[in-house]
Amino acid sequence: MNFDLIIFDCDGVLVDSEVISCRAHAETLTRHGYPITPEQVFHRFLGRSTKQANVEVEAELGRPLPDDFHLQLQQTLYRTFETDLEAVPHIHAALDAITQPVCVASSGSHQRMQISLGRTRLHDRFAPNIFSASQVENGKPAPDLFLFAAERMKVPPRRCIVIEDSVPGISGGRAAGMTVLGFHGGSHCRDGYARQLHDAGAAVVFNDMRQLPELIARLDQVGNKVNTP
Repeated sequence: MNFDLIIFDCDGVLVDSEVISCRAHAETLTRHGYPITPEQVFHRFLGRSTKQANVEVEAELGRPLPDDFHLQLQQTLYRTFETDLEAVPHIHAALDAITQPVCVASSGSHQRMQISLGRTRLHDRFAPNIFSASQVENGKPAPDLFLFAAERMKVPPRRCIVIEDSVPGISGGRAAGMTVLGFHGGSHCRDGYARQLHDAGAAVVFNDMRQLPELIARLDQVGNKVNTP
């Protein structure tokens, strides 16, 4: 087969968490003197790590955020996860139909993924192959996390497919030399979002996880035809 590994982002791809996350992030920043709306968080920080976001916020504030800022953000977020978080529709069926090995490469922390993937019965489907931006020097849109995941899974980057829902994620996957599919079926995706993912370099955009196994199969067929002498 042309592709030997499918790398999934977590938030917005496996779990429908981006609306919840943006709301929690906006509430916590606003509480600490940085007024911002969930929509603004979405446009500025979606797909990037909290660490990267904090660097920008602190530069604009001219002072550091509290030492326990990340803990406060997590507590706000996890309370909502426990009541509101759901898996992306049809992701379990899609995983059942995918024959290649799979892993997760997320900007979120391992603790966050333990809770979000556990809540949606997805954690055991990926463990131990769950990788976080905390394990690399540079988060998305740098390629580091995707290259780290491929190395750990022992698959060359060119034989990896990345499933992403954010422009930074697509940029990172492309920079890693991987084929990237853009998913715009999460509740956070608005009109025109598919075009943004396409313009960022997604090879294919789709909005229903039931489409994913067939899309992967088609890409394999195209690759095999190209590589046939």
